Amino acid sequence: MTHKYQLTGMTCSSCEAKVKSALMTIENVTAVEVSKETNSATISMDKHIALSDFQKALDSKYQISAINHNEIEEQAKSWLETYKPILLIFFYISLVTILIQFKNENFNWTEAMQHFMAGFFLVFSFFKLLNLKGFAESYQMYDVIAKRVPVWGNVYAIIELGLGIGYLINFNPLATNSITFVVMSISIIGVLQSVFNKKKIQCACLGAVFNLPMSTVTIIEDALMIAMSGIMIFKLL
Repeated sequence: MTHKYQLTGMTCSSCEAKVKSALMTIENVTAVEVSKETNSATISMDKHIALSDFQKALDSKYQISAINHNEIEEQAKSWLETYKPILLIFFYISLVTILIQFKNENFNWTEAMQHFMAGFFLVFSFFKLLNLKGFAESYQMYDVIAKRVPVWGNVYAIIELGLGIGYLINFNPLATNSITFVVMSISIIGVLQSVFNKKKIQCACLGAVFNLPMSTVTIIEDALMIAMSGIMIFKLL
């Protein structure tokens, strides 16, 4: 995509070169044209970049603002485009879970959670196993265990597959939910550290197939599994 911005503060050709060089250093920026005469910058990018990211890259004497596009709408579109794969996965898993409940006279929340978690772990382990080496390398960048024991990334993908099968066949619910609670609780630690420290790294939740950034979406994903397994453990005790 290409957007035009108002960019004030440039007074000479040296300023133009300095601004262009600074903007080109930003990830996903592919081309930049600036003009001190029109106080503008035309920036091409692989995906929408927040205005604040442009401003951070520039010297404080230069001020950038949007022209002919709504920054909030563009950010929303960019967010949806970025997380489209994971949103579709959650939609399909939720849809199947709800459709299964039509066979019951009343909606069975425990069974629904069990089926949702079965779908979650089976689908997510599938994408991890498509490129197990790539997943393990990505996971090692932020997981507290994988950083110290690299093989944990491989083991984690297998555990997810086992949990998916366990929920699907309702194998020893207490053990299955307990393992889920412990494994996901450990996993979320590294996710929280990465998000709160604002590290720009790839989330390994869908393996190395999709380039998803680490964000609050990853926290919600792990927290949901922890909450569901916790609720089911409480009901079983």
